[in-house]
Amino acid sequence: MVDKKYCMSSYLAFRYIENPEKNFAKGLVHKNFQPLNDSEKTICYTSNDIHDSIEKQIHMLKSKYSKLGILLSGGMDSAIVASYMSGCDAYTFRFLGGGYQSEELKRAEYYAKYYGLNLHYVDIDWDTIKKYLKPVMLAKGAPVHSIEPQILQAALQAKQDGCDCILVGESSDLVFGGMDGLLAKDWTFDEFVKRYTFLNPALVLKEPEPMNYLFERYRLPNNMIDFQKFMDDIFSIESSGSYWNAFAVAGIDYYDPYAHLKMGNKLDLVRVRNGEPKYLIRQLMALRYPEIPVPNKTPMPRPVDEYFKNWTGPTRKEFREHIEMSSLTGNQKWQLYCLEEFLNLLENNKEKV
Repeated sequence: MVDKKYCMSSYLAFRYIENPEKNFAKGLVHKNFQPLNDSEKTICYTSNDIHDSIEKQIHMLKSKYSKLGILLSGGMDSAIVASYMSGCDAYTFRFLGGGYQSEELKRAEYYAKYYGLNLHYVDIDWDTIKKYLKPVMLAKGAPVHSIEPQILQAALQAKQDGCDCILVGESSDLVFGGMDGLLAKDWTFDEFVKRYTFLNPALVLKEPEPMNYLFERYRLPNNMIDFQKFMDDIFSIESSGSYWNAFAVAGIDYYDPYAHLKMGNKLDLVRVRNGEPKYLIRQLMALRYPEIPVPNKTPMPRPVDEYFKNWTGPTRKEFREHIEMSSLTGNQKWQLYCLEEFLNLLENNKEKV
């Protein structure tokens, strides 16, 4: 079913098209990532369980693929995976000549040296983002997350180097309680809707569609919401979809060891809310890198604030006039930009879709 208004609002609110039956245009079917079932995952009660499972998974991958690589950031999730991959190739994003998030870049360099990985830089600028935006949008059938073009560039670079599978550490936050901002409290329904919605469609679209229906599935008595179940069901589709789509476009496999794990005990929210997010992962990080402090969580870097600091906003007829751009974050501006680019792409390619 073609429902452009719904699709625009769903992308802005959730960063993906939640309803699998609705699409932007005739002949263009959007694609969503499908997470593993719990029955396919290894249950972990301790940091040693995580260690054992990652070690076994990478041993399996080394027997299956001819050359492994890893997307290595300055965070602990990819650093842990890298610690089992001595001799493999590592790919680290470098922005704006290396001046953006230089401390994270130095940590990635440290991890690679510590465990003997061959480090490659993936240099990103705005021109490369524009170059790889169209293919990831056409493949997904929808606008995309701001990290997808740069993941595609890294995947293509790794493929050229002979890698046939790249590992990532993306799912650790969701599996082991790293999303401390969203786990910070027991949210009321209305609070969580406002907190989780990436960009309220009513603020920027002339004809927004209501998106509360998705949150309603998780409503609890007394105006509360099962926010942990919401995150398990919804965030996993949106977050992993960026990697799944970009690597598929590049024609190279990717693998996320954390996506194959599940906590055996219920997440201890008291520990998370008292400054110890991902406590099992932090314990494993301390074992694998005992000489350094455990780093704080950092998202995949992309300087969207720099990219859009002078952007005045979308001009297509679907968007409201005089949007208050100064009130939007760089990530929200990206969503507006990407949605407009996707709509332009549909018009320019309508005879093909």
